[in-house]
Amino acid sequence: RDAGGVAGVCVDLILFPLDTVKTRLQSPQGFRKAGGFRGIYAGVPSTAIGSFPNAAAFFITYENVKSLLPHGSSSYLSPATHMVAASLGEVVACLIRVPSEVVKQRAQVSPSSSTLRILSHTLYQEGIQGLYRGYKSTVLREIPFSLVQFPLWESLKDLWSWKQGHVVDSWQSAVCGAFAGGFAAAVTTPLDVAKTRIMLAKAGSSNASGNVLAALGGIWRTQGLSGLFAGVVPRMAAISLGGFIFLGTYEKTRQLLL
Repeated sequence: RDAGGVAGVCVDLILFPLDTVKTRLQSPQGFRKAGGFRGIYAGVPSTAIGSFPNAAAFFITYENVKSLLPHGSSSYLSPATHMVAASLGEVVACLIRVPSEVVKQRAQVSPSSSTLRILSHTLYQEGIQGLYRGYKSTVLREIPFSLVQFPLWESLKDLWSWKQGHVVDSWQSAVCGAFAGGFAAAVTTPLDVAKTRIMLAKAGSSNASGNVLAALGGIWRTQGLSGLFAGVVPRMAAISLGGFIFLGTYEKTRQLLL
């Protein structure tokens, strides 16, 4: 169980600067005004605290749901099983992820404020639901992401195993994970931009209501395709590198723990 948590923390901290650059590229005020390359670790305490429980919650749900669903001989059901398990894993993990993400993203675009000040300001202005602003859009981003990444990861591993005549090693599994993650990251970038805009929106503004379609429409009208794919390069880089480290350490830690 700890495997997922340990792996998650390592990845989030190593790749944090890429994430900051991505958030600032996606922010409504633009990269420069949001801080450019300054204070690149702004918001890191929020990630450090939220990361372990978030990853652990995902894997505990993922493994348990997978064991409850029909599996075994009928292999045509297995992608569906992985999808359902991954989607439920995300819904549960987002209960932890969203508040830490809201605080983190707000800290990333105002590097002069401390994480604690941003947390107390959000609570003071909007209460607990302020911390869950963007829950819908995060789940809406994560589910399509998992639906692309996990089945792709599993099928790439199967293909590689079949090609070489034995099951993939943990590094090969990690390479497959990196590919699957990078592809899923690129495809879901518009949803990620919408989520960022919703989390960063000023209280009371139209994006603050959390309507994903409205947010996407607004970005499309004002910035077109380039706006919808803002930050796609750091997002793909972070997620494929992250997938590589995460799945690699996950498999390794699991072998050590079991």
